[in-house]
Amino acid sequence: MGQYEKHVFICTHGETCPLQGETPTYVQRLRDGLRAHGLSGRIRINRGGCFDQCGNGPMIVVYPENVWYCGVRFEDLSEILEEHLMHGRPVARLRYVAPPGKNKNPEKMKAAQEAAARRGQS
Repeated sequence: MGQYEKHVFICTHGETCPLQGETPTYVQRLRDGLRAHGLSGRIRINRGGCFDQCGNGPMIVVYPENVWYCGVRFEDLSEILEEHLMHGRPVARLRYVAPPGKNKNPEKMKAAQEAAARRGQS
């Protein structure tokens, strides 16, 4: 086994994930949760670059299980922390299953970019 039991990546730099949710705050929320439960030495939370799944976000990936989550909202983080990271039960309603490779969703990308422009974020 590697240095950590699980390694969690949160897309914080892609074309749309940061527009679809405040993903940098996701990183801190999960880190704080792990620390509160004494798991920060066993599970690593990292900011990730683009996963090439733009429009399907915000995205989180958990390894070594290779579990991908899509459309994650801030309020979903407690469930991911409790169910998956603490108890090893992936959250089925947030699971993302797609063919290997790039799976960008142009319609959702455009919608996220337009919503961000309306909020003055782009």
